[in-house]
Amino acid sequence: MNRRRFLGTGLAVATVATTGVATAAPGPRGRRPLFLGTYTSQPGGGKGIGLATYDEETGAVTGVGTLGGVPDPSYLAAHPSGRTLYAVNEREQGGVTAIALSPDGDHRVLGTRGTGGAGPCHLSVHPGGRWLLSANYTSGSVAVHPVEASGALGERTDLVTHSTPPPGPGQQGPHAHQIVTAPDGRYVLAVDLGTDTVYTYRLDTKAGKLSRVSYATVRPGAGPRHLAFHPSGRFAYVACELDNTVVVCDYDPEAGRLSPGEPQSTGTRPGVTSYPAQPVVTADGSFAFLANRGDNSLTRYAVERAGARLRLLDTVPVGGDFPRHIALAPSGRLLFAANQRSGSVSVFRVDGRTGELALAGEPFGAPTAVCALPL
Repeated sequence: MNRRRFLGTGLAVATVATTGVATAAPGPRGRRPLFLGTYTSQPGGGKGIGLATYDEETGAVTGVGTLGGVPDPSYLAAHPSGRTLYAVNEREQGGVTAIALSPDGDHRVLGTRGTGGAGPCHLSVHPGGRWLLSANYTSGSVAVHPVEASGALGERTDLVTHSTPPPGPGQQGPHAHQIVTAPDGRYVLAVDLGTDTVYTYRLDTKAGKLSRVSYATVRPGAGPRHLAFHPSGRFAYVACELDNTVVVCDYDPEAGRLSPGEPQSTGTRPGVTSYPAQPVVTADGSFAFLANRGDNSLTRYAVERAGARLRLLDTVPVGGDFPRHIALAPSGRLLFAANQRSGSVSVFRVDGRTGELALAGEPFGAPTAVCALPL
C-alpha cells in the first residue's frame, strides 16, 4: 500500500512506499537532484531523507517525496560515482546508512552499520571511493567503514577516540564534528570542537586504519566546527562556532600539517551569539562563504593572495532561521542553505565575477532542514 505526502509547504506531492523506499519520478530536463537531511526524532522533524529537484537556471526547488527507513539522517554525502548516497544516523547508538540511487528515483536502502560511537554528525567518502569516514560528535571519535562494490558498507575497520589534548574550556570531552580528506587525497583531517583541535591522519587504504600524523590547536574555547580547503590544497578555512570567528590555516600537503593563523571576524552583528556553522569555497578559489546561525546570515569573503587571506566583504540575510549547513551546486552558480529552525531551504544565485548572493525566490519548506546536498 502506498501513501502520499508533502515534502514542503504546499509544493510537490510524491508517492512514498510504506516499506521505506521512495519512488521519485525523474525530473524534467534541466532539473537536478537535491537531497535533504533532517532529524526524524524531533517534534516537527522529517520522516526521512527529503527528495527534491532544483532548476539550475532559476534555483526553484520542487519536492518529489521522502525516503523513509533512515533515522535521523542529519548529514549526507554522495559516493564519487554518484550511484550511492550515505547518511549518518545521529543517535546514541550511532550508525551510517547506504542508499543505492536510481535514475528513475526508485532509491533503495542497502543497510546500516554501527559507527561505534554516539551522535555521528558528519561523514565523507574518501576520494578513492573505497572508504567511508564518519565523525561521532558525542563520543569524540572517528570511524572508518569499507565501501563494497555495490555501494553497501562493510563492518567498521577502525575507531579512533580523540584523547589528546584535553578538552577545552567548558567542554566535558572531545566532540568530533567533521572528517574530510585533503584535496590531494594524501591525508584525512578531523575537526574536534571539544578539544579545539584539528587532527591529521594517514589512512591505510588497504586495511582501512587511521594513524595520527599531527594535530593543530586553535585558541582555547574557540570550538572549531568545520573546515573547507582552498582548491590549491595549501590553505584551509576553519569555522569556530563558540567564539564566532574564522581562522585561515596554512596547510603543508607533504607533511599533512595544519598551521592556524589569527582569528578573523565573521562580520555578524555585535552582541548576537552567532555560532558559525559551515564554510564553503568556490571552485575557482575566488570567494568563500560562511553560514552564521544566530545571526541568520551568510558572510561573503574575497579570497586573496592565492588563498592565504580572507577579506570580509559583507553579510546577507539567509531568509530563514538557524542556517545549519550550506552547499554549492556542482555548477557553482547556486548556493543552498538548510535552515533548521524555520524548516526551510534558501537558494541563492552566485555571481561568478563578484561572489554576490541573490535570493532565488521564496525558501523551500522542508521539516527541520539541517543538510542540503545538491547533485
